[in-house]
Amino acid sequence: MKWGNNRQSDQVEDRRSQPGGGRRTGGKGIGLGTIAIALVAGWIFGINPMTILGVLGGGGEIMAPPQTQNAPVPMQKPTDDMGQFVAAVLGGTEDVWGDVFRQSGSTYRKPRLVLFRGATPTACGTGQSAMGPFYCPGDEKVYIDLSFYDTLKRELGAPGDFAQAYVIAHEVGHHVQNLLGVTDKLDQLRGSVSEREYNALSVRLELQADCFAGIWAHHNHKNQAILEPGDVEEALNAAAAIGDDALQRKSQGQIVPDSFTHGTSAQRQRWFRMGLEQGQVPLCDTFNARSL
Repeated sequence: MKWGNNRQSDQVEDRRSQPGGGRRTGGKGIGLGTIAIALVAGWIFGINPMTILGVLGGGGEIMAPPQTQNAPVPMQKPTDDMGQFVAAVLGGTEDVWGDVFRQSGSTYRKPRLVLFRGATPTACGTGQSAMGPFYCPGDEKVYIDLSFYDTLKRELGAPGDFAQAYVIAHEVGHHVQNLLGVTDKLDQLRGSVSEREYNALSVRLELQADCFAGIWAHHNHKNQAILEPGDVEEALNAAAAIGDDALQRKSQGQIVPDSFTHGTSAQRQRWFRMGLEQGQVPLCDTFNARSL
């Protein structure tokens, strides 16, 4: 991936040198066993990993935002190569979605991306590395512990810088959904539909974020020629590695479709490719699609 062609975003907040932790409110205590289950249920691309952990911890409710806030810490920008890679990918998403929103007569509000190690406070509760990358709509920030990329490569068999960029673009896709009101509409259904029905809606949400990631790749390549041979295959390989069927088969040896929350490997690949090849937001309407 020719990420050096992209403008580096000024919205990357580097907390890697800060002490981890923070206060978690709501729900019950979560042990290592619960986190391990969460890694299977919604490890990589969740609506909000704290939602999954909150349900597994008991009570089935989202962790509430912290009631107290520490004094603001000045934002530190990354200076290492990996941090600058993240900033360049984020900058590409800003330029693409800024153009898309502008063409529709609205303004794109940039998310902030937080790099952290171990754990960090968020508006959704304490974010932990074991949750994988996630987006918190409460503060409109994407959170990533870059050690996840080692997991993506070594344990899930999905190496490559474009696979890493796909992870960021997917989480930014959740931010776009938040701005469009899609996330709120889904949250309003929580508790009024069965778990099976909500899981099915969650799958559609995740597949739309995959499609939005493809839209980013389509337009970023059109504008900056970022793609190199093998890049698309890296993203499709990553999409396959984190499909619900692949994760369940790997972790428990069997597939339980009613428990899917993110979509199968084939579905994730299909919707990423849809965005990549077509580059049009209306074609990412997974909620009205007859077939996923």
